[in-house]
Amino acid sequence: MPDFNDIIGQPQITEHFKSAVEQNKVSHAYIICGERYSGKEYIAKIFAAALLCDSNENRPCNNCQACSQSFSDNNPDIVKVTHEKPMIISVDDIRTQVNEDIVIKPYGGKRKIYIINEAEKMNQQAQNALLKTLEEPPEYAVILLLTTNLEEMLPTIRSRCVVLNMRPVADKEVRKYLMEEEQLPDYKADMSVAFARGNLGKAKLLAKNEEFDEIMNEALHLMHHLKDLEVYELNKCVKRANDFKIAIGDYLDLISVWYRDALVFKATADADSLIFKDEMKYIRKVADCTTYENLQDIIDAIDKAKKRISANVNFDLTMELLFLTLQEKDSV
Repeated sequence: MPDFNDIIGQPQITEHFKSAVEQNKVSHAYIICGERYSGKEYIAKIFAAALLCDSNENRPCNNCQACSQSFSDNNPDIVKVTHEKPMIISVDDIRTQVNEDIVIKPYGGKRKIYIINEAEKMNQQAQNALLKTLEEPPEYAVILLLTTNLEEMLPTIRSRCVVLNMRPVADKEVRKYLMEEEQLPDYKADMSVAFARGNLGKAKLLAKNEEFDEIMNEALHLMHHLKDLEVYELNKCVKRANDFKIAIGDYLDLISVWYRDALVFKATADADSLIFKDEMKYIRKVADCTTYENLQDIIDAIDKAKKRISANVNFDLTMELLFLTLQEKDSV
């Protein structure tokens, strides 16, 4: 079972929660803000277990019944708020699972903890209902709001909570974890680190995601044959990109990092600094034949395509325009 020492790359949050437990200075409400997969739920579970632990020191002790229940998701004093509607946490969800339940005293411990994941999905009515509880919470209650977007929370909610922000984990820490704990070879660890951008949970997912390998192979195929493709073949590439539209960000990131490698190699001639080391043959060719300006134009075009897709601009049109730009600017 984990404890505070198992939290990687979040020293400020770890120390805050450890001190709160050790000094018995626990706030009635916290907001943990960070990207999806960044570890918010993991940290919340450890903090909740520490608050309910029966030991007088080294909490969570991972030996007592309370710890065993907490880490097996069977502790009656930890309430995880659920919601039937996938995109909304409704006022009824908050009223029934928090407001009406919070008046019932803890079953076994001194505290009762409520974990509201995806708290940004609370609509305004739900947040106003929660606000009433935050204004006069029972002494034993601790509410943990986990969110990817702090701005979606009402100012009145934010002002009544201790706000803790997740930070990007250093690449070397992510790489070390992937190689030592997940037993990844160095080249795959490097690839996952590059695309996770400090998000340890995302790095773990990418490392085990077969779809990510498929997307990478498709992106590399495009890079290798880009200049030889006819218009009808580019259209086929657009259609294949549409097959993994939900992961199009990863696809475009792969292409962007590939061209960044070409730009870096053109400037430094240092193969050790590349992410796509196995692509040295192709990257060297592009770096030798393409100007700095064109390589930067390609990277900018990829960023622009990502923004257009986020803004719901026509997907096929956006991708077709991007591929034509890559063809024009890539001088190989």
